[in-house]
Amino acid sequence: MKKIVFNFSIITLLVFSTLLSCKNAKEQNENIQPLAVIEEHETTFDSTAINDFFETYPKLKEYQPEVKKLYQKHQYHYIWFDKNGINEFANLLYDKTNNLEEEGVAINVPYKAKFDGIHNSLNGNSKPNIETELLHSSLYFFYVMNVYHGLDTDKSKEAEWYIPRKKQSYINYLDSLLTNPTLINKDEKNLIGQYSLLKKALHKYRQIEKKGGWNSITIDTAVASYKIGDSAAIIADIRKRLFLSEDLKSNSGSPVYDTELSKGILNYKLRRGYLTNNIISKELIQDLNIPISERIKTIMINMERCRWVSSDIPKSKELIAINIPSFQLSYFKNQEVVLRSKVVVGKILNKTVIFSAPMKYIVFSPYWNVPTSIKKNEILPAIAKNPNYLAEHNMEWNGNNIRQKPGSKNSLGLIKFLFPNSNDIYLHDTPSKNLFEKETRAFSHGCIRVAKPKELAIEILKDNPEWTPEKIDSAMHSGKESWLTLKEKIPVYIGYFTAWVDNDGTIHFYNDIYKRDELLASMLFDK
Repeated sequence: MKKIVFNFSIITLLVFSTLLSCKNAKEQNENIQPLAVIEEHETTFDSTAINDFFETYPKLKEYQPEVKKLYQKHQYHYIWFDKNGINEFANLLYDKTNNLEEEGVAINVPYKAKFDGIHNSLNGNSKPNIETELLHSSLYFFYVMNVYHGLDTDKSKEAEWYIPRKKQSYINYLDSLLTNPTLINKDEKNLIGQYSLLKKALHKYRQIEKKGGWNSITIDTAVASYKIGDSAAIIADIRKRLFLSEDLKSNSGSPVYDTELSKGILNYKLRRGYLTNNIISKELIQDLNIPISERIKTIMINMERCRWVSSDIPKSKELIAINIPSFQLSYFKNQEVVLRSKVVVGKILNKTVIFSAPMKYIVFSPYWNVPTSIKKNEILPAIAKNPNYLAEHNMEWNGNNIRQKPGSKNSLGLIKFLFPNSNDIYLHDTPSKNLFEKETRAFSHGCIRVAKPKELAIEILKDNPEWTPEKIDSAMHSGKESWLTLKEKIPVYIGYFTAWVDNDGTIHFYNDIYKRDELLASMLFDK
């Protein structure tokens, strides 16, 4: 490559005065000398300087391919300097990398001392400099990969997340940022709205932590629970704890369990997905004792999961989203929730998979084709003990397979919703309605049981005049299996969020039923 110099002057490339060995790499990184000083009118640099830079800055080497692509696109022109020196976006990038904790990122900035030195210098930033230039480009990719992209796809799959991730060109994004630097303060292009809500919650919880957080409440093992009207010193401690987490608007300090405290208990239980009664149990107090530092980690973990969700998904015309830890289904039309329903998900040994697929069919009065594993492990042993087992359970042989006939006692209930996938997971009704009243609803073999299946079908077919609510009900009770192909496929996303913030700013924490937070935490914090 040739260097272009407008005044045709001869440029002298300054090399490092000292190259330290790999053995002393750490010391080298703290005492790096300039790669080259550029004359006033020079606008491009020699491409070979890129390789030299990453030999000197090995902690940034993973971004070398992207940096090369960036400058190939820009024909090796400087992009972080203008006529006044370092440009506006360079200063903004510096500010952003110094505040990564606001983004829920627990990682140290590589070569921070060097970066600080550049931006704290009063007179050293007026002329283009290869080292400064390439350091900014590398740290730009460091920033966007950690804040927008998150862990790489292999890591997210290791964390059992199989929803496809959108590919994003951060080179093109940089072009728009250089034109309008303030765009970096708007996350809509790269991140779903939930990310911003969690970010605000993170700030709020860190402010509580800075003020001392909340103390652990000593549990009186002799008392099973507390109800309205009871009086004890622990009641005052619980009241203070709920005030700190903003479940109570004020703290009277009273040791008497009154109606005001009851409201705070109900608020807290609602945020935790618990049964909303006003009983204060030992288990509830143990839950209140979870340190705020752990709640902060949970928020950060779920901010990371937000990075794995394409920002285009919430913009879908229709969308069915299931959050496994909250045991809830939400059906969106034009970005508004039109139906919410409790769900039952897979038990620990039969975890519901995190993935997405388009819903294509509704099946009324379905057969239940018993999976091979259930046939082998449960049905056949039952038949061996009781030859009338199939008849008693409304089942029959279908070739070498077993199926359960349509009807009210069918394990799939009266309707199922199919989005064909390799995991053989679908939504369906159930005759076991009582399970929806449980706090923890992980009872299935992996499929998702819906508390409001008829309402879901009515909402899906609302714009189809042929399928009135009466016709849907009739098809569900016909006793004869029938299939309906949807005119428009509906994307179904099964996710896993243990912290979620409502639009009003209320944060909900859900139990990590599959222990997936623990695995992800080891990837994010144990570095």
